[in-house]
Amino acid sequence: MGDADFGIDSGIMARLAAEVASLVRKGVQIGMVIGGGNIFRGAGLAGGGMDRVTGDHMGMLATVINSLAMGDALRKTGLDARVLSALDMDQVCEPYARYRAVEHLQQNRVAILAAGTGNPFFTTDSAASLRAIEIGADLLIKATKVDGVYSDDPMKNPDARFYDRITYDRALDERLGVMDATALILCRDHDLPLRVMNINEPGALERLLAGDNVGTLVSTGEDKE
Repeated sequence: MGDADFGIDSGIMARLAAEVASLVRKGVQIGMVIGGGNIFRGAGLAGGGMDRVTGDHMGMLATVINSLAMGDALRKTGLDARVLSALDMDQVCEPYARYRAVEHLQQNRVAILAAGTGNPFFTTDSAASLRAIEIGADLLIKATKVDGVYSDDPMKNPDARFYDRITYDRALDERLGVMDATALILCRDHDLPLRVMNINEPGALERLLAGDNVGTLVSTGEDKE
């Protein structure tokens, strides 16, 4: 949503699409899970009295809107992209199935995996972890607005320590807010490495996949501050 309070910033979307397209043309297979908080947050309205299941379903629909927008932006770069939804809506996108997602990746298409897990009470983080495991991803990237994982909120605590590398167990024990616990446990139990990075830094994604040490690596290995 850029600097706005809600909605989609076309400039930012175009930049991200161009970066993803550049990587796919270099042979990187990319699946994307996009949240919907720029449009709607189901958990927030649930706190205001709305039924949680209804709110979560509305949040899933918001992720589909974002996914359709990103699919369009990717196609404008000349790349092929397919949106696969965990909720059936055949008129606007494909239903999600693991074999479909893998086939698209093998055909050098970006697979955009929308509508979370299709179930209420599960976050987009959990959906991203689950889908990454299902399609056999080598790395899960949490593209966020911070440079990586810190011991505390760096905006509030100037003494917060940055972690170059941290284990899943430590992130869980210290409740560092990397992802929700369900997502972290899924990654840990399937030995899937996670990289937390700032997506607002142009070129960071390409540098990361070129081998640069961008952001924080969360894995089952050793901690390193």
